Amino acid sequence: MLLCTACLVGLQLLISCCWAFACHSTEPSPDFTLPGDYLLAGLFPLHSGCLQVRHRPEVTLCDRTGGFNEHGYHLFQAMRLGVEEINNSTTLLPNVTLGYQLYDVCSDSANVYATLSVLSLPGPRHIELQGDLLRYSPKVLAVIGPDTTNRAATTAALLSPFLMPLLLEQIHKVNFLLHKDTVMFNDNGDPLSSYNIIAWDWSGPKWTFTVLGSSTWSPVQLDINETKIQWHGKDNQVPKSVCSSDCLEGHQRVVTGFHPCCFECVPCGAGTFLNKSDLYRCQPCGKEEWAPEGSQTCFPRTVVFLACQEHTSWVLLAANTLLLLLLLGTAGLFAWHLDTPVVRSAGGRLCFLMLGSLAAGSGSLYGFFGEPTRPACLLRQALFALGFTIFLSCLTVRSFQLIIIFKFSTKAPTFYRAWVQNHGAGLFVMISSAAQLLICLTWLVVWTPLPTREYQRFPHLVMLECTEANSLGFILAFLYNGLLSISAFACSYLGKDLPENYNEAKCVTFSLLFNFMSWIAFFTTASVYDGKYVPAVNMLAGLSSLSSGFGGYFLPKCYVILCRPDLNSTEHFQASIQDYTRHRGST
Repeated sequence: MLLCTACLVGLQLLISCCWAFACHSTEPSPDFTLPGDYLLAGLFPLHSGCLQVRHRPEVTLCDRTGGFNEHGYHLFQAMRLGVEEINNSTTLLPNVTLGYQLYDVCSDSANVYATLSVLSLPGPRHIELQGDLLRYSPKVLAVIGPDTTNRAATTAALLSPFLMPLLLEQIHKVNFLLHKDTVMFNDNGDPLSSYNIIAWDWSGPKWTFTVLGSSTWSPVQLDINETKIQWHGKDNQVPKSVCSSDCLEGHQRVVTGFHPCCFECVPCGAGTFLNKSDLYRCQPCGKEEWAPEGSQTCFPRTVVFLACQEHTSWVLLAANTLLLLLLLGTAGLFAWHLDTPVVRSAGGRLCFLMLGSLAAGSGSLYGFFGEPTRPACLLRQALFALGFTIFLSCLTVRSFQLIIIFKFSTKAPTFYRAWVQNHGAGLFVMISSAAQLLICLTWLVVWTPLPTREYQRFPHLVMLECTEANSLGFILAFLYNGLLSISAFACSYLGKDLPENYNEAKCVTFSLLFNFMSWIAFFTTASVYDGKYVPAVNMLAGLSSLSSGFGGYFLPKCYVILCRPDLNSTEHFQASIQDYTRHRGST
């Protein structure tokens, strides 16, 4: 045990020596030294410390002008007087002469130097480390000072392994009379004497002293006259003996020193609260709770989703229901006029597949309202993507088929016959829709959209949503529909010079451009806004796509059927085809 202690002390002294001995060359002044049989050391601040910010340990010289410390000087003179009184007395320590070495400990570096000098052996300036520190005899027998807590702690840490000063093994036997007062020490070396409690008055140009009370050890008694105490507070109020005032509500105590009563007040961060049972640590809130900064309690998080009762939901629901009714009404209108030229030129029975796909997409949009459920998360995006794929496939193949009829039937009759005989239009729609169906099934299996509770986005909210928006399956399905939209646009543009009754390039181009703009607006909004109305923006983009497809393709035909029956005749269509044929022949 002693060997371990010696090693620890050696490391501590080595570090201290590198800082103090190697960098400090100040010796005690002759005026501060008195030879004697036994030496006492006095560590007093005769100069003030340097009050500046330091970024590394530095040696502070104690002989600066203008830094004289009167309080330290009086302590220094008191020790000199005490030693001289003992040496001049014939009864206190007969045949023994006390000496002293006084050190100016104006800084931490000077304090370390003085302590190491105290521990050095008589004569040489070094400290010998040995296993048994009980036999170590430094040149100084006891130390008085320093007078501040920080420096006293440093000195005590260096002196305690060498058992200084309680080397005075016989101190508890001391018993003498000094100025009519008995001086005695107990077994611990603590003095057993009577004391006067004195207050120093610093208000005038000279110090004055007032006796406030006394302490005696036989019998043990403490008397204080509180009426003589002059406090510095207002109306002579007693100041509170605390390092720090109580913290505000929701502020934790962060200890700044060695004692828990000295602390700083730091507000609890967001998501934490201060329980009165533990004032030194903020506790985290539960997963379903939140708390603002500086809170004493946690609050339940608000669960948010696109509820049906909100005004925004009412508007979107009404618009989607109106679209669905228009799709059903158009299907009935086309069924009633199935044999008319307008319906046949629009695709005939293929129109019902297009209207049905738009209706399926419209029905899927109802899944964006209310608290997300597993069926809603599984179907709403996938059903919309598949329905819109069927519509785009029909739109593409219908435009492509008109180009074949008017432009390639005579120039490439073999290709035209093969297309008709092999039901090219139906085959294309089937293959295109099957590809999207495969993508959606893979999406639902691999990246299954599920209802989830999102906690990280907003500290006070719990967002109920589906997980499909950030999955690869959603991106693939969207890109596939984008590719079909470009194909439909290209085929419609190639037919811009077809007969007027068969030329839908303008309307289809407008609807597809509106579709692109809707989804660009959705992704832009979703990238900058991450709140509870993201499903509403998603539904609005889907509703815009369906409405643009319906409006661009079917509304002009409904207008002709209902308002211009004169244009819905075989003669009008034949005249339009003849004009187109003559124009192409002339060119």
